[in-house]
Amino acid sequence: MLESLVCPVTRATLSYDAERQELVSKAAHLAFPIRNGIPIMLVDEARQID
Repeated sequence: MLESLVCPVTRATLSYDAERQELVSKAAHLAFPIRNGIPIMLVDEARQID
C-alpha cells in the first residue's frame, strides 16, 4: 500500500525509512512520520531533511 503514496508537495515517489518510521520525499526534502501504522502526510507534521 505504501507504494501508492506520493509526496503531497511534489507528487514524487516516497522511500520508506524503517528505522525512523518515516516516508521520505527526496524531491521536497521532507520526511513524513508514520504513527501507529498510519502515514501522516501533512506538510506541517513533516520533518525537514538535508
